[in-house]
Amino acid sequence: MPPPASPVGRKRHEAGATMSVLDAFLSSLSAIRAHALRSVLTMLGIVIGVAAVIAMVSVGNGARARVNAQIQALGANLIIIIPGNITAGGARLGTGNAATLTDADAHALKAEVAAIEAAAPVVRGGVQIVAGSANWASVALGVDLAYFAAREWAVEEGREFTEEESRRGGQVAIIGQTVARELFAGGSPIGAQIRVKNVPFEIVGVMTKKGQSMGGTDQDDVILLPLQTARQRVVGTSRAKNRSVNQITVKIREGEDIAAAEDEMKKLLRQRHRLQDGRDDDFSVRNLAEIQATQEGSARTMAMLLLSVAAVSLVVGGIGIMNIMLVSVTERTKEIGLRMAVGARPRDVMAQFLIEATLIALIGGVIGILIGIGISMISADIAGWPLVIDPAIVAAAFVFSGLVGVVSGFYPAFRAARLDPVEALRAA
Repeated sequence: MPPPASPVGRKRHEAGATMSVLDAFLSSLSAIRAHALRSVLTMLGIVIGVAAVIAMVSVGNGARARVNAQIQALGANLIIIIPGNITAGGARLGTGNAATLTDADAHALKAEVAAIEAAAPVVRGGVQIVAGSANWASVALGVDLAYFAAREWAVEEGREFTEEESRRGGQVAIIGQTVARELFAGGSPIGAQIRVKNVPFEIVGVMTKKGQSMGGTDQDDVILLPLQTARQRVVGTSRAKNRSVNQITVKIREGEDIAAAEDEMKKLLRQRHRLQDGRDDDFSVRNLAEIQATQEGSARTMAMLLLSVAAVSLVVGGIGIMNIMLVSVTERTKEIGLRMAVGARPRDVMAQFLIEATLIALIGGVIGILIGIGISMISADIAGWPLVIDPAIVAAAFVFSGLVGVVSGFYPAFRAARLDPVEALRAA
């Protein structure tokens, strides 16, 4: 549109033509405030979408962090071998019920599989521990010295078993943090006398805190006894004759191929147990790295599903912004006509409506981020896992909400910019 010939017309034209981004920003804020309730309802889809993105990603990260912490608490590169299924008298016994693993199997694994750093035979069973007038039901583990290396579990107070105690079956015990708390109420248990199934023991150590296992059991609610003592006098009397064990805990050396080591262990155990080709294994191997990968895969799948739901919410929010902006164009036809009549360019009008749509989306994004962080904090507190908020996801959610505003506001802004000033004033 050519500039007006009169000085007054030129002045008005220049005023309209030189509308700054700040003017458009302030005008957009004024329009949002004028219809506050409508603006809030328009933001709702964006708020829900962004909050869902932040919360779901944070919950997923927290769950994965908890799984990783539990794996590390069990021990790095750890493989658990337990007795498997066998058939006796026509009845198929469940996993762990058969006495098919022995001390000798553990020693053979350590000696013949180069990738193994430690192989520890373990017997276990429930016991009642009595200390003075206090008593506590716990789990007793009969272990040898390799167990501490395999589980990467150190003694926090006191000491480990000596070679002599481990070999001859000394009546000494090392307890977990939970047992120490329940029986000794914060006092030092070192040197204290306890009874386990009426067998006296001297406490020589307290283990460091391990926390919950992947199955949710308290790893600190345990008492460690020398393997021979436990098997002969406490929890494994039925296993003493054939020297069988409940499990073998194996630690693979750092950098070794765990899958290859697992295959080698299976072949060795099948050979030692004289299992013919075609027969099932009489043991079961549990690779904790595979369990971790499976759980992380499940967490990722769930996170992607929830993110898809959040993305749909953002799209719905964008459609809501577009609808409201189209209504706003219709309501403000006279304003648009007046501005263009005094010299505002189409791009100025377009910029104002684009800024308004983007502001609505960004404000909704900020509110959504705050709500998402709040939900993440509450979820982490209830579930008991770490709070893991990824700043990159927060930034991406904010930027994406702005893009939704730009995309949703483009068509209404384009329609406003194409209005004919005369027709707009006549329609108003």
